[in-house]
Amino acid sequence: MQRTITVAVAGNPNAGKTTIFNNLTGARQHVGNYPGVTVEWTEGSRRIGDVQLRVIDLPGTYSLSAYSEEERVARDFLLEEKPDVVLNVVDAANLERNLYLTTELMELGRPLVIALNMSDEAEKQQIVVDRQELSQRIGAPVIRSVGNRGEGTHELLEALLDVAIGGNGYRKEQVDFGGPVEQNITRLKELIASDTLVRDPADRRWLAIKLLEKDRDYLDRLGSHLVRAEVTVAVEEFASATDGKPEVVMARHRYSYIEGILYGVVEHTRAHGRTWSDRIDDIVMHPVWGLPIFALLMFLVFSLAFTLGYPLMDGIEGSFGWLGDRIAGFWPAGAESPLQSLLVDGVIGGVGGVIVFLPNIVLLFLAIAILEGTGYMVRAAFVMDRFMSKVGLHGKSFIPLLIGFGCTVPAIMATRTLENRRDRITTMLVLPLISCGARLPIYALIIPAFFPQKWQGPVLWVIYFTGIALALLGAKMLRLTVFRGETTPFVMELPPYRFPTGKSLLLQMWTRAWLYLKKAGTVILGASIIMWFLTSYPKPPTDYLPPADFDLPVAAMASTAGPPGEPSGELATTPEHRQQAAELAYSVSGRIGHLIEPVLRPMGFDWRIGTALVGAFAAKEVFVAQMGIVFAVGETDEHSEGLRAQLRARYTPLIGFCILLFALIATPCMATIAVTRQESGSWRWALAQFWGLTVFAWLLTTVVYQLGSRLLA
Repeated sequence: MQRTITVAVAGNPNAGKTTIFNNLTGARQHVGNYPGVTVEWTEGSRRIGDVQLRVIDLPGTYSLSAYSEEERVARDFLLEEKPDVVLNVVDAANLERNLYLTTELMELGRPLVIALNMSDEAEKQQIVVDRQELSQRIGAPVIRSVGNRGEGTHELLEALLDVAIGGNGYRKEQVDFGGPVEQNITRLKELIASDTLVRDPADRRWLAIKLLEKDRDYLDRLGSHLVRAEVTVAVEEFASATDGKPEVVMARHRYSYIEGILYGVVEHTRAHGRTWSDRIDDIVMHPVWGLPIFALLMFLVFSLAFTLGYPLMDGIEGSFGWLGDRIAGFWPAGAESPLQSLLVDGVIGGVGGVIVFLPNIVLLFLAIAILEGTGYMVRAAFVMDRFMSKVGLHGKSFIPLLIGFGCTVPAIMATRTLENRRDRITTMLVLPLISCGARLPIYALIIPAFFPQKWQGPVLWVIYFTGIALALLGAKMLRLTVFRGETTPFVMELPPYRFPTGKSLLLQMWTRAWLYLKKAGTVILGASIIMWFLTSYPKPPTDYLPPADFDLPVAAMASTAGPPGEPSGELATTPEHRQQAAELAYSVSGRIGHLIEPVLRPMGFDWRIGTALVGAFAAKEVFVAQMGIVFAVGETDEHSEGLRAQLRARYTPLIGFCILLFALIATPCMATIAVTRQESGSWRWALAQFWGLTVFAWLLTTVVYQLGSRLLA
């Protein structure tokens, strides 16, 4: 008969917890040398004989006090799910800090196994740990492990089975907080004994300790108002007796207990001196040179992502073009079929337009993974904190902002590493102002259409810099108004520099690429089908006349551009393309474009741009394809010279710049809105983000267009 054993893997950030989890289960999970990489618990499994191990990788956390989302997820799982055994992964070179979490796990009373991880690094530092004595004092098996080399995996599996099935090597130990504190713990245990929050009597001591530490999360969960009132009085009395710092008193007792455990167990056979890691930090975290070094590294990151990515993008684009032609070939030439249009224009055109950017995304995240894995990323956060704090953002906010250059969705998810909710929501709301990879096709279409080559680079730099500046300014305004309050101090552990393994980098690339592909195959696929329907139906009657402003005098493609600031007059269309554009104008999407045209006119936009903007809500990349359909050209990608000629014929460079500005600021895509709702826990913030940015984009773009028009008149 098969038996299932639940194992919870818990530990501090940077202790190698997720690597141990991967070794136990073979699961492919994100591994990084940056605090807060794992922000949700992840499940894997392994079968050993007739035993099925269900292994849960909990978020990395320093304690179970629920100051952050990671701590809350880990604590609630341990307390409510009651795993059969907890695998506590500790850094062998930093036992005193890591064992603080261990003492809290001991209080929970769950069977424990200790993985003394990164033992090789401790041995290099000539740190000797008496594992048998440590095991005896903690009351749990202590196993030597080196996660990135797989050492100790077999021994850990054996220990987990022994403890979970037979309790071998484990006995329940707990911290002795001393007479006065223990008396208060006993008092609270008696008060909460009848409350509905306490399902298991064994949890009363744990809950009493957390209440004494003024853990508001558990105080608010008490079901009885009478019990809550009595507990509040007891907690306040204890707080008064400890000068208002009960959590500090409890922490001191824990560290005193840890000192007693480690006395005679850990020996440093070499005096601690400055390491090569310290010497590197002197340079990369220098008050003067830190920022230029960071800027140079970011330049190299983006150069890698986009220089190497473009040839791969061309290959993917060509493959989707070939696939579209092959599928279209199943129908007779000239025959119209809704199914053909759906497959070629809707599915392949929509999804292919997103997947083409996969090389950029993968290379960008590979570079970020290298920076994470080596330990530099957390240093960059420290360097940036000096500047970020001046605009009301936390130093850790730098990481989501950086990820935002790739895609806003994972960037918003990365805000979970911020402990303070004000910091999280503030960062979340301004993240869409960072130019994500999905905006690149818009920039690649518009900038060459209106600006000479020598100005194309500076214009692109201005757009990117404008987004960064507006994000920082927006954060500052939010912290001065909606989210008033002190910025949370930047406290983060500096892990030693390490060489990331090729396996971990490949796993990260695969995980993130898969998430991107899953988005393309679900959200973008659905949006593409919806947009195909909106742009294809209803069909116009045979006597339908296009809008009066559809056509302009047709000139040769080689015609010269008009005076500066004026449309060039270049146009070239075919009857088929003109018919396609006429059908779009009659469709639901075209009608929406005409409906919102009065609102767009102050920015210099017409119904064509409005129609494309409607499609861009599904995904920013859709804007380019929509513009190609609106202007009735055969090519519909950002490299289309025919489409650029159409744009030059109807719009001025000022309008082109306004398109860039509006696309930068307005209407976050629907995936961004959805993940903001998910991460903030409220539609209020998601809708505030959508409408706030859209209205701000309209105001700023209108001002730029109106002032520009007068200056150029």
